[in-house]
This record gives sequence, structure tokens and C-alpha cells, in this order.
Amino acid sequence: MEQMSLFDDRKTTAPLASRLRPETLEEYVGQQHLLGPGKVLRQLIEKDQISSMIFWGPPGVGKTTLARIIARKTKADYIEFSAVTSSMKEVRAVMERAEESRKMGVRTLLFIDEIHRFNKAQQDAFLPYVEKGSILLVGATTENPSFEINSALLSRCKVFVLKALEEEDLCRLLHQALSSPRGLGNMKVEIREEDITAVARFANGDGRTALNTLEMAVLNGDVSDDGTVHVTGDVLAQCMNRRSLLYDKNGEEHYNLISALHKSMRNSDPDAAIYWLCRMLDGGEDPLYIARRLVRFASEDVGMADSGALQVAVSAYQACRFLGMPECDVHLTHAAVYLSMAPKSNALYMACEKAKKDVRSMPAEPVPKQICNAPTKLMKELDYGKGYEYAHDAEEKLTRMQCLPDSLKGRRYYRPGVQGREKAVKERLEEILKWKQDGE
Repeated sequence: MEQMSLFDDRKTTAPLASRLRPETLEEYVGQQHLLGPGKVLRQLIEKDQISSMIFWGPPGVGKTTLARIIARKTKADYIEFSAVTSSMKEVRAVMERAEESRKMGVRTLLFIDEIHRFNKAQQDAFLPYVEKGSILLVGATTENPSFEINSALLSRCKVFVLKALEEEDLCRLLHQALSSPRGLGNMKVEIREEDITAVARFANGDGRTALNTLEMAVLNGDVSDDGTVHVTGDVLAQCMNRRSLLYDKNGEEHYNLISALHKSMRNSDPDAAIYWLCRMLDGGEDPLYIARRLVRFASEDVGMADSGALQVAVSAYQACRFLGMPECDVHLTHAAVYLSMAPKSNALYMACEKAKKDVRSMPAEPVPKQICNAPTKLMKELDYGKGYEYAHDAEEKLTRMQCLPDSLKGRRYYRPGVQGREKAVKERLEEILKWKQDGE
């Protein structure tokens, strides 16, 4: 428990984002798709009819604030935990008290921030109490609940998706900070409107980042004789020397960005591919991870339409190993643009997937004797290699020897397309198949 000091003035020492935290739905900024007039969540809150729910969204969009507003509106007891600092022993003790309160007719609203930090076994502890109605569970998470929340628990909670704040929302929030007595309203601050917009844009949808940046700029502004704080362009530039891009190398956004890179290249959009590539690198992604994905893409999405794509991708991987960041960014860009502009074919990928399906679903038949090696006398006596036809001895450099097991005779896996160089491969394969068929 924190010990209070006689000299502790939280209203002035707390960070601006904390001091300015909204206390009512009217003060709350953003999430109009959930909290606008007539929207479901707003009605549930105003009528005090909430059920267990999960708030899912990026940092700084108001998940914890919304839970605290609900706490002020509900008649239930409100208890707040953070999965980062609280143990399951503490949570269980609270749930047991909540069970006793339920018997007395009192509901308990349990808010758990960063609920995804509890593993799925720990999350199981909530289930019986949620089912019996001992607690109304409100969880907040930055991670996709489909992957991070126990499915049994998730099925008992309504998921509300909170979006990154719009630039307009952030500008409104910054103006509130400058005018509110809880914020900077007791100071004379001079800042240009275009600089407020610049801070909002820099925050990238994160209200906390916007307020922290503004507070830092004001604290480092030039103070004139009359006490006015002037936020200059130079000070603001120092406070915004790096945009706060949302990126977690182990989280959902990691997969969203690599998916964006893949699909941009697949759609032959080199500009989008370069942008998503740079977003990943700026977020601290391992360039070798990106390079490995490019190597995979070269065969999965380009394939025989341009076999040179694989060589370019592998060369980019090697260049990344030789140089590392930041120099290797141009090699990754080279490969991403080449792959974007190359003709596309997924025939190799489809062939591989179809063959894997047969391998997994059909009996593992022995290799046909005619294509088995016979290095020993015994194996020759058992007909290993009998009937083998050496293609180089034939005038056409082809034979009609069967190479698949009998149950798969005639099975086609590779069906080349007509893009790029694969068109010639398709024509060649059709000639081979016709020649074999004509000789049967």
C-alpha cells in the first residue's frame, strides 16, 4: 500500500495524462462507434446493465478510463487489478469475497488490465465466478483475444474493439489539456494550431503519447517575463524526434505487417511493399526474418514464372547477414520491389499442398520397384530396379515408365500457369503428357 505524504500534491505531480483522465462519458474522447448516442455500449453503461466484457485495442485509446467510468456508473463494488503486478492468489481472494457479496445481493465488478498477461490456465480461475455471476469481469488487452484469452472465458464475455484515436479526437484532447484546470489551464501556454495538429499526427492514435508529448513541450518551452510559455518549433521537434509506431515483434501487429508486405507484393504494388517493409524495420524487426519471408514468397507466389526471383531473395538474405542494419535496408527493398514486379504463379505452392494432403491422407505405399536402387545381389533377385528405363538412352530423353505408386497413377500436382516464363514450362509439360498418353 502506498504511504501518503503531507506534501504530496497528486494534482500537480501526476503526469498530464493521469490528471486529465475523463470521469464521465461526456468527457471521454473517441470510440463513437461504441459510445455515440444510441450505441449499444453507451446504453448498457447508462442503464447499468453491463455484463462481462473485454476491451481490445491499441495502447492509449481509453480502455482503463472506460472501465473507471463504468465503475462510477454501476452500483456494483469496483475492484481494479493489473495482470502485470497482481498475483493469482490476490485475484482469487477477491473472487472469494465477491462470492460472499453475491450471497448478500451485491455485485462485484472486477477490472483486469493487461488480462492477456495471465496465462490460459490462470484465466480458468475466473470461469466459475463469471458463470455464477459473482463477478462482472471487465478485461483490457492490446492483444487479439482470439489468441490470448481462454476460449471458455471468451465465450462468456462480449468483446468491444476500441480503435486508435482519430487525429481530430487527439486535437480535441490536446485542446482540453490546454484549457482544463486539471491539465494546463492554470498556465499561459502559447502554441500554434498547426503544432497541435503535428503533435496529434505524431501520436499515431495514442492519446497518452499525445498528452505526454504536449506536457514535455510545455515543460521545456521558453518562458517570457509575463509567465507565458512559448512552445517553439525547435522544442517541439526535439520532443517528436521519433514517431511512436505501434509494433510488437511478438504480437499481432507483427503478423499484420508481414501480411501487409506479402499481400502488397502479391498484388504487384511495389510502393506499398516498400512502405510496409520500412514500417517493420523502423519498429525494430530482425531484417533476417523479413529476408526469410521474402525467400519463401519467391517460390510460393512467383515460382516458375520467374525462377530468378528466388536467386534475388536468397542474395538479399545473404546481404543482410553480411551487412546487418541499417545498410541492408536497401537490399531488402531491392528484393521486395523485384518480387512485386515479377510475374506471379502459385502453382508450386498448390502442387506442394496437394501432394502433402495425399501423403497425409493416403496409405504410405512402397516405392515402385522399377525406380528403386539395387546395390546388392539380393535386392536384384527381389526385382529391385527391374524395368527401370534410363531417360538419357531414349531419343526423346523421355520414357513412359510409371514413377508414382499404383493408387496415384496419373495424379497431377503441378499445373503451371501462363505468367512469365511458366508459360513455356506449361507448353513443355503438355507436350510431355501428350507424348506419354499417345504411347499407352
